[in-house]
Amino acid sequence: MPTEAEQQKRALRAELRERRQLLSEAQREAAASGITAQLDELVRAHGAQSISCFLSSTTEPDTREFIRGAVSRGIRVLLPITRADGLLDWAVSDDTEEISVGLFGLPEPTGEVLGPIAVNDVDLMIIPAAAIDRSGTRLGWGRGYFDKTIGSMEKCPPVYAVIYDSEVLDSLPREVHDQPVDGIVTPTQTITLSPARN
Repeated sequence: MPTEAEQQKRALRAELRERRQLLSEAQREAAASGITAQLDELVRAHGAQSISCFLSSTTEPDTREFIRGAVSRGIRVLLPITRADGLLDWAVSDDTEEISVGLFGLPEPTGEVLGPIAVNDVDLMIIPAAAIDRSGTRLGWGRGYFDKTIGSMEKCPPVYAVIYDSEVLDSLPREVHDQPVDGIVTPTQTITLSPARN
């Protein structure tokens, strides 16, 4: 029997997914430019030389332009590869545009596969989300990959989640396994939070 928090999350995810699907091409393009500018500034502010990011799907705020730019500036970018056991492998992004379709139909890199601990060396993590609240609680898409990754890291770098402006919420249901984020990146702003790590 799903808990009340699980039911609330499921309903919220459905609503957020539907809202994302209704965005026009012009809205997506404007958001992509804003996200790129915000992420470029975030990387500069942190002096990050090695980061993890995600390849955006069609409904997510576009991270691909940012990734291309970061790679061209010599920043090492690790991209996630989903595994059946609930963990993430990683591959270093290069200047090829080759992408495969991974588990759950998500876009994934095609480079050499590095194990889950490869992410321990990054200076900054940029992760997907459905919504974030002002305390740093992140609503993901329900598979727990990033919660497991963040929760298992010995020394976790700053973690920022990428969402649309309308997905910054006042509060979200939170469960024990939910890992908070340090900040939020939207097309118009970057918000740094002070999360309470478990």
